[in-house]
Amino acid sequence: MEKFLYLEGAYLILSAIILLVTLFVVTRPFMGRFAKRYGLLLVTFVLGLGIIAHYIVTINRMQEVKKAFEDGKEVICESRLLTKAAQSIIIRKKEGWRIENDFFKSPNFERDFFLARCIIYK
Repeated sequence: MEKFLYLEGAYLILSAIILLVTLFVVTRPFMGRFAKRYGLLLVTFVLGLGIIAHYIVTINRMQEVKKAFEDGKEVICESRLLTKAAQSIIIRKKEGWRIENDFFKSPNFERDFFLARCIIYK
């Protein structure tokens, strides 16, 4: 559950804001009699489906990246630290990188990289 909240926390907050806007709109006098019930149900269903689908896709990609890394393949990760130069870094197991708690770590690099922000390079 902690991983779900970490990965989807921002989307949960955005969904709550969207639901509040939906609630405001469907409670206006010009809306139909069943707008509140069906509007909120439909928006909640669509947002929930999107969040669950995103979580499943992200978890599957993390597993694929972890397996590829363990098999010796190169992984590319987004680097938000270096915004003016290279915005990504290539991670190789043979260069001393390791995986700890879903993060790539290296004794030669000061920053850790979260597996969810990485893809298989080749």
